[in-house]
Amino acid sequence: MYSILLHYDYSVRKIVVIAPNLRSCHNVGSLLRTAEGLGAEAVWLTGYTPYPALDQDSRMPHEANKLTKQIHKTALGAEDYQPWYHRQEILPLINELKSYGYTVAALEQTKNSINLHEFKMPERLAFIVGREVEGIEAEVLNACDTTIEIPMSGKKESFNVASAAAMALYHLTFAS
Repeated sequence: MYSILLHYDYSVRKIVVIAPNLRSCHNVGSLLRTAEGLGAEAVWLTGYTPYPALDQDSRMPHEANKLTKQIHKTALGAEDYQPWYHRQEILPLINELKSYGYTVAALEQTKNSINLHEFKMPERLAFIVGREVEGIEAEVLNACDTTIEIPMSGKKESFNVASAAAMALYHLTFAS
């Protein structure tokens, strides 16, 4: 089975971000820009998450171009530097990442979540960000090795997905 993961350099700590079923092109652009700035190995855009145009894109050209322009508004060119990939199905991706030694963590509030500040960064981590209202689907949570959450002190119960990813990626890159 062909895998882009075969080309990764496994000699240093790696962080992969997985963004399933996000609706906002602006969140995708922000995520790509943050991932590029903080040195993420890759960003996987799965499910119906919008993604920039591909060389052999199966979408209608006007649709791919429209989404690319919207993503570019917040990515500001990071989509050209940050390695990103699109895959429709997330569960096979999770299994593939695990087979390459990645710990897969959901960034989600659950009964068993580990506080981000207490999470010990493994050599290879793939973390999944969730949709803002619905969160991460139960079958995806069940496929993860662990769940981590960002502590909050305000009245709101969640952060914007791009903001949460930025906080987690920064912490995992520099503080873990």
